[in-house]
Amino acid sequence: MGSDTPETVAAIVAAHRAATMTPAQTITRSYQRIRDYNDPAVFISLRDEKEALAEAEALTSKDAAALPLYGVPVAVKDNIDAQGLPTTAACPAFAYSPAQDSTAVAKLRAAGAVIIGKTNLDQFATGLVGVRSPYGIPVNPVRADLIPGGSSSGSAVAVSAGLVPLALGTDTAGSGRVPAMLNNIVGLKPSLGLISNAGLVPACRTLDCISVFSLTVDDAMTALAAMAGPDGADPFSRDRPLGAVSAFPENLRLGVPRNGQLIFFGDRAAEKAHGEALQRWTSLGATLIEFDLEPFYETARLLYEGPWVAERYLVIRDLLASSPDSIHPVTREITAPGARLTAADTFASLYRLQALRRTAERIFAGLDAMVLPTAPTAYSTAQVLANPIELNSRLGTYTNFVNLLDLCGLALPAAMRTDGIPFGITLLAPAGRDAALASIGRVFHADTKLKMGAKDLTQPALAALPIAASGDDITIAVVGAHLSGMALNGELQALGGRLLETTATAPDYKLYALDTTPPKPGLLRVDAGAGHSIKLELWALSAAAFGKFVAAIPPPLGIGTVRLADGRGVKGFVVEPVAVEGARDISAFGGWRAFIAEKAGT
Repeated sequence: MGSDTPETVAAIVAAHRAATMTPAQTITRSYQRIRDYNDPAVFISLRDEKEALAEAEALTSKDAAALPLYGVPVAVKDNIDAQGLPTTAACPAFAYSPAQDSTAVAKLRAAGAVIIGKTNLDQFATGLVGVRSPYGIPVNPVRADLIPGGSSSGSAVAVSAGLVPLALGTDTAGSGRVPAMLNNIVGLKPSLGLISNAGLVPACRTLDCISVFSLTVDDAMTALAAMAGPDGADPFSRDRPLGAVSAFPENLRLGVPRNGQLIFFGDRAAEKAHGEALQRWTSLGATLIEFDLEPFYETARLLYEGPWVAERYLVIRDLLASSPDSIHPVTREITAPGARLTAADTFASLYRLQALRRTAERIFAGLDAMVLPTAPTAYSTAQVLANPIELNSRLGTYTNFVNLLDLCGLALPAAMRTDGIPFGITLLAPAGRDAALASIGRVFHADTKLKMGAKDLTQPALAALPIAASGDDITIAVVGAHLSGMALNGELQALGGRLLETTATAPDYKLYALDTTPPKPGLLRVDAGAGHSIKLELWALSAAAFGKFVAAIPPPLGIGTVRLADGRGVKGFVVEPVAVEGARDISAFGGWRAFIAEKAGT
């Protein structure tokens, strides 16, 4: 495969925007690769190719610049609803046809992605191995005798094998991280509630999150930005700005466990690879700070020894009663004890967990992030089938505590061992630091110079980061008369404003033409998927100039937080909802400049 062949999300979107490749050609390529790869255990269901092509062709009538995933083929783990395809959770007796997309899938489509199929998983997302499915065991494309990892087995294999550049997984106890390591790809486990779980078959509702597999960190963050945001349909959803990926920090403090606390189960090659990864961090400028890993191990034991097993039991309780043989025997063995747990058990564990959370907070207070092996070792399919529960449990050594402690995580390839087994590390930080993890993780991954996935794909050079405001400058988003060349732009110039970049909002805004002099638009945030992506400009003002500027803004306009297409939240012009009653909805123009041009007849 030539180095100029677009394989990453960023390269594919750039090729589509430059018209050197069309979305339909990319979708056709994915389907052909799936046929050539010829592993029926990767996908549980595939979308009709003609239907997917028609959707790809329809994208060409839209504004490519406003679609961060323009024409990107995406695979979806089959416990996440995608309209038109059954949701099975890898259990035929459980299957149903969803009436609508999950919120995450709807947002991906709104960002220009084309869903092409539903991928295999450990049944009901119970397992880290990828072998507990009646639909077969996906072959690991890096080394065929290895397990693919789970529970998001099909999604990780699809990305590693080059069938799609992006896939959704889920992560409750490591299902979005362990398969990433075993397939030599990136696995992003976002902060809980950052992506809506509406339309997700739960494993543990209080711990589940939808995750992302990709070839690069930047690709994963593009997908995360498209899906992030609060959702009234998910009571566990949280409204927190994603933040921007920034430069590698000068004084990075990385936590590493005290000497002797890491467990590798006798795997000397994994232990050596981890030591070399720590040396790489040091060479990049990080300071390694030791911490006590024991509270994290104790938290991990709570996941399967504590009451959270009852959450898994709740999902399949009816099936266990009516059709127990329809459930994979290992899944049945793990979940059935959930029926016996009491409310007293639950509260005792919650009290202990709260104390452990406080301990973790104190540890993280002196760290920017911690770095751990993604998994302590790797196993063959034959080994796991012979000893399914113990070996699965070992794989969760460094993953099981993460969601219980409300951490975000980023699993990164770190080395290809001499025996052909991939090794990976995971960065962890408290919820809300997703972009900070990406900022350091992207530099580490690039520094490894590893090939991407299972194909002979060279990593692209790291993309330049957007220009940022400096010092005490404040970034402000303008959508109307203050745009470059427009009637009120001189106000920004007079205050010393600097144009930073032209970008667009997330696709959940509407733009209205207000009855004002001079004419101005009103930007209003609406429900996810119900709006448009609106073009805007980001300007930098000093704090003093920002104060003067804001003080002069007349009603019904004001300053609020505007969510951008890449997930950043910036201050910008918004309108009072009451002011748009009777105003013309001009959202379809995609921005004020296009509307003014149409009015002028140009």
